[in-house]
Amino acid sequence: QLGWSLCAYGATNLITYFYLPPESTTASIFPSYIFQGAIWGFITVIGLLTLGGRIFDAITDPLIANWSDRWKRSPGRRKPFLWIGAIPFAVFSVLVFVPLTDGESLLNSLWLAFTIFGFFFFMTVYVTPFTAWMSELGHTPNERLNISTLISVTWALGFGIGNFVHVLQANFEATMSSTKAFQLAMVIFASIAAVLMLLPALFINEEKYSIKGQSDTPPFKAAKQVFADKNFRTFAFTDFAYWMALTSIQLGMAYYVTVLIQLDKEDITFFLTILFVLSFLFYVPINILSKKIGKKPIVSISFILYMLVFAGIFFIEQIPFEPKTVLTGLVALAALPIAVFGILPNAIIADLAEANSRVTGENKAGMYYGVRMFMMKLGVSVTNFIFPALLILGKSTDNPLGVKLTALFALIICLIGWLIFRGFKEV
Repeated sequence: QLGWSLCAYGATNLITYFYLPPESTTASIFPSYIFQGAIWGFITVIGLLTLGGRIFDAITDPLIANWSDRWKRSPGRRKPFLWIGAIPFAVFSVLVFVPLTDGESLLNSLWLAFTIFGFFFFMTVYVTPFTAWMSELGHTPNERLNISTLISVTWALGFGIGNFVHVLQANFEATMSSTKAFQLAMVIFASIAAVLMLLPALFINEEKYSIKGQSDTPPFKAAKQVFADKNFRTFAFTDFAYWMALTSIQLGMAYYVTVLIQLDKEDITFFLTILFVLSFLFYVPINILSKKIGKKPIVSISFILYMLVFAGIFFIEQIPFEPKTVLTGLVALAALPIAVFGILPNAIIADLAEANSRVTGENKAGMYYGVRMFMMKLGVSVTNFIFPALLILGKSTDNPLGVKLTALFALIICLIGWLIFRGFKEV
């Protein structure tokens, strides 16, 4: 989990930062490699490419999930996909940040489209079968919750390490350009990630420890059956909203720090480190509390806290305290919902998949996670499309309107997610 979290960090969180960088009153952080303006009124090139890549990624999730559900050869249903996906996943995580020419060009846009699609395809090949293991290696609800908690810790570690890209970039810039410094940081992350991603393929004995099961249902029929589960459908739309909100804060942090409160890019790492270090402190209490009072109340409270965070960012200029102090407090508040949504959704999906298996006699865990990943990535895709469009309205210290609107957008999405989740019934 640490491996794929670190591998995915750059391409999923820093694409907009690299290709549509924040601006000070004097210059951008990076040179311009693709067209920076709007096409068709409000659509950006980077927004269109990331949307296309994410939609492709979302579509392939159920297909890869079904293929792994139906795989009948040794050494298990999931491990062969990890072997196939790990190295190309790591390679494409670097290539998305390697434009072919200096300056804006159509060639750079075409190359970026190719590398984005390659990255998301191999990410799906690795991550979807890997995640399906949760309902098979965890044999009881408590085991599945504990597994979900532990991989949430390692996911956050990967994300936390990825946050240091800004520190590495600043150090490397002493001897090289900003672009090469950033690319070198990505190479380091990808190399570490590739080694870590191969560990479960090497050392997990799937045939010995996984709950045995098989599904022979074709992909589209299996996806339809999974989506017919009303409880799962309610949660999937809730998850869709959550990932839109999370993506907004991930994409937005660089702009909130450098534009809204006008600090240096190195300070981005400070705030993101606070966010994920504090989230660690909540993992064990959330694990214990969810076993006592259930998962639904905790998820509901987390949506409300997220709404407060984005409201604070939107009104940060009106709050009568030093802006850095305010943002630090908001980031600390966001740590709890990030911890909750890092742990509980995977455990909830595992419980729903296991409950369906008892009723139908078929193990469609892969498809449950595949459809969940489809909704998750669709939420990320829509956000990656809308976010740059909002930034067109202002992403500079002189005109921060677009940056503030990204927070308002996330606030509205959280409200919708909270309203949908009220209809969920915990199993």
